[in-house]
Amino acid sequence: MSLLGKAALAMWWNMAPAMREDFEHWHTHEHFPERLGIPGFRRASRWTSASGAEGVFVMYELEDYEVLSSPAYLARLNAPTPWSTRMMPHHRNMVRSQSQVLETHGGAVARHALTVRLAPAAGNEAGLRAALKSLIETLPARSGLIGAHLLRHQTPPIAQTTEQKIRGAADQVADWVFVACGYELEALKDLAASDLSERHLSSMGTAPDQVSDIYSLSYSAVPSDVL
Repeated sequence: MSLLGKAALAMWWNMAPAMREDFEHWHTHEHFPERLGIPGFRRASRWTSASGAEGVFVMYELEDYEVLSSPAYLARLNAPTPWSTRMMPHHRNMVRSQSQVLETHGGAVARHALTVRLAPAAGNEAGLRAALKSLIETLPARSGLIGAHLLRHQTPPIAQTTEQKIRGAADQVADWVFVACGYELEALKDLAASDLSERHLSSMGTAPDQVSDIYSLSYSAVPSDVL
């Protein structure tokens, strides 16, 4: 399996330019080590908008789905540090998908990542998964690309956490998440305009209103890097 585990936490939000330096410092030197110290967290990657916009994409790769409701993880979510408490209100338009890994092939960390937030049309979950699985199996061999992964959100049976309350508005979710990674920006742009375009995905059986963005790698770490 290419992703390091059977589950993942995928998140998107906007961070104002005035807060970017403080955010990157906190997220790199406090937040990643904190999260990677939790049993079951196997790799953390942070990406920022490739176009220079405010968007941030973060993915934590997890040993299994039960990590998302584990006592160790909930303890951190309900006892944020003072620095975390100061940064959380600046996470605007949060989308947070607590996911099972459906398909994964090839590498998971590269210079750029294309993420597509989507959902199957009613009754077409099996058909869409089969179509995307076929695509995932071929993408890593294309020039400029190194891997592709499919996640499906599942809400864990936990109460709203302190961190969520600090952020204010309820977190949104992406039902399914497609992540393609590559070393050439143009290859991902071409992918977004062809196989992963809204028109092509709709022909596979997705619901309307997919959200697609390209990000550039800011930092990635595994527990041994920071602990």
